[in-house]
Amino acid sequence: FAQKIVRLSANASNEQLFSVDGIDATTAATAMTRRVAVSPLPPITNVVFMGMGEPADNADSVRGAINILTRNELFHLSASRVTVSTVAPTPEAFHEFVDSRCALAWSVHAVRDELRKLLVPTTKYTMVQLRQGLIETLKKRSLRTTMIEVALIDGVNDSIREADELADFVSEITKVPGSNIICNIIPYNDIGGGGTASSFRKPSMERVWEFQKRLQELGVYAKVRGTRGDDESAACGQLATSRSRKQKMEEFEAYADE
Repeated sequence: FAQKIVRLSANASNEQLFSVDGIDATTAATAMTRRVAVSPLPPITNVVFMGMGEPADNADSVRGAINILTRNELFHLSASRVTVSTVAPTPEAFHEFVDSRCALAWSVHAVRDELRKLLVPTTKYTMVQLRQGLIETLKKRSLRTTMIEVALIDGVNDSIREADELADFVSEITKVPGSNIICNIIPYNDIGGGGTASSFRKPSMERVWEFQKRLQELGVYAKVRGTRGDDESAACGQLATSRSRKQKMEEFEAYADE
C-alpha cells in the first residue's frame, strides 16, 4: 500500500516533496486520504513494511513512503505506528533507516548461525555481525523501539534452549541507552499438503506459551502474535511451496543429526 503512494528517484532526499506518476506527493496523499475517509474501510492506524521483498534492497522508496505516511500535512501517522521489518541481509541494512521516523523489526528466527542459515538461506553474515549493525544504528536513532521477530517451528527452533540463546543474544541490544526491545513470537503457519514427518509444522500453543514464559523469566518482554489469513494459506510464512518446505526440513534434520 505505502509503496504505491510514492515513487522516488535514486538521489532524492527525505526533505523533498516526492512525485507519484508526475503528481506532487501532497496532492496525491491528500486525495488518497479523502478517498479513505469516505470509504467503508476502517481508518489506517498502522503500517508495516514486510512480506513485499527486503525493504533494505529498496531503501530509497521505502524511506520516501515513510516520510509521506508520517508527515503532519499528509497521513500524519506517529513514527511508532510505522514499522520496517528486515531480515538484515547485511549489518548496514539497519542503517538505511537510521533517520526514518519508524520502528524497526528484525526477522531473527534463530540466533545460532548454523540453524539460522537453514531458516534464512540468504544469510551471509554471522548473527554477532548483524547484531552489531543494529546496535550501532540504534545508538544514532531517536526512536529505539525494536521488535525481534521469531517464527516458531515445531521441533526446529521452539525449545527452551533456543529461548535461552535468544534472551542472551538480545541482552547485548538492551544495553543501548533508551532501547525498547520487544520479542514478537509468531507461531509458524502450516501451508498444507504432504503432511509427512519431514514437513515444517506449527508448534502447539502450550509450546509457544512455554517459550514466551522462558523469555519473560529471563527479562525479555515477549508477546505472541495471533495468526491471520491461515484459512486462506495467506498468513505470514505461508508463501512457499510444499516441496521447498520439505527440502528445508530435510536439511534441518541432516544438521540436527550431526
